[in-house]
Amino acid sequence: MDLEICVDSVESAMAADRGGAKRIELCSALSEGGITPSAGLIGAVRKAVSLDVFVIIRPRGGDFVYTDREFDVMREDIRTARALGVNGVVLGLLTADGAVDAARTRSLVELARPLQVTFHRAFDLSTDLDRALEEVVASGADRLLTSGGARDAMQGKDRIAHLCQAAGGRIRIMGGGGIRQSNVREFVLRTGVDDVHTSLTNKSEGGVRHGNHVKIGSYPDDFARLLVMEKDVRRFKSILQKLQTATVPEASTQ
Repeated sequence: MDLEICVDSVESAMAADRGGAKRIELCSALSEGGITPSAGLIGAVRKAVSLDVFVIIRPRGGDFVYTDREFDVMREDIRTARALGVNGVVLGLLTADGAVDAARTRSLVELARPLQVTFHRAFDLSTDLDRALEEVVASGADRLLTSGGARDAMQGKDRIAHLCQAAGGRIRIMGGGGIRQSNVREFVLRTGVDDVHTSLTNKSEGGVRHGNHVKIGSYPDDFARLLVMEKDVRRFKSILQKLQTATVPEASTQ
């Protein structure tokens, strides 16, 4: 079972690496749910860590219905990420009626090769999760990140267990959304997921010491930073390691 940590900085990426994570999902603007990071950040992270680096391909916040111009941006961002030596990309596209944008998704998966591809939680906004699962599988994506269509993965754990069974090994199912040290054991035992995705961020003081605190942006505290700590990754990883021999899900109620 792989542990993936969502990060938005070199420091957090290094902490995830030292803590034993299998890979990171590298984003910018986590307050927006994550958008594509700059080439500078991708390159710096790639040089700083030895674990797998996956880059989110999302040109903006908001919904996952993209214009032709936005789709062109996504294609160019995939080319850039691949040239910078990452191991995978993370993407998700929907149609206006809430289905997976199958043709465009397949096109991006093909463009990304030989990189691995994860279809992200845009999946959870689809109107029919069973149909969406089949469309993601057909796209050729390697992995699906989901909270089971719920606000967080614990609320969606029964549906995730169902998706794992329906996937039948054709794609790796990764649970994500509100998974913490306090609930990961229950979550894994209930669902039987292949991988776990979490952020494990901690609020840290910024470097500003002057008193002119003008609010800029959408964070509650403009001068705070959200950082991943190595010790938290190690503890989380230790729990997963202990679960390696106990990942058969309980009987589904669906």
